[in-house]
Amino acid sequence: MSSENPTPSASGAEVIAQIKVWLHGISPMIWRRVLVPGSFTLRELHGVLQVAMGWEGIHLYQFCLRAACYGSWELSAASPDVTLTALRLRKGARFLYEYDLNIPWRHDVRIEDCLEPEAGKAYPVCSRGGGPCPPEDCGGPADFQRRRDNIMSLDALDDLDTMAEIIDQVVLDRRADVLDDEETKCRLERAVDRSWAREQARGGPFSRRAVNERLRRDDHLDLMHQQW
Repeated sequence: MSSENPTPSASGAEVIAQIKVWLHGISPMIWRRVLVPGSFTLRELHGVLQVAMGWEGIHLYQFCLRAACYGSWELSAASPDVTLTALRLRKGARFLYEYDLNIPWRHDVRIEDCLEPEAGKAYPVCSRGGGPCPPEDCGGPADFQRRRDNIMSLDALDDLDTMAEIIDQVVLDRRADVLDDEETKCRLERAVDRSWAREQARGGPFSRRAVNERLRRDDHLDLMHQQW
């Protein structure tokens, strides 16, 4: 396709913007690739990114591009009800999407391509992605990275060893009576609780199928307005 702008094509079909978004400050990269119509507003794109990334839409947001910010009205930002077509964002254009501005979570957004829509295909759609979304209100990229790294810490391995030791006695040795010992029971409960907390700190796993099911249900239309 010759045009680089997400504007109607010569055939009259609306151009589809292929967009990649990824989080700052986290390694390995947490990223998503979505396809959205050029007629989508930044508010609608916000809803799509919330669904695709795995956020819950409970905080303020803004897009920063061309020395202007568009987003939540509480920020005195420009209205996000401007379309990608009107912004005339070219292939390769990059801008910033910020969510939960107390932290904030900063996302790089790049227009990777401008495509003809595929016959019979519904948009928006998530085509690829990787990495679990951080939990809401987990403290920011540095805290998330630290807690995620703790999953393979010596303390985590000790807790796994404790659970394996006690479960082996109960299941393999058929000694359910070991759980009658209060100290053993407490050791197991503490190890399970700490392991569960570490697992929760990893964030929600990414599933392209689950994201697209939510997009087909129009969850992005709810999240683009949701805030409290």
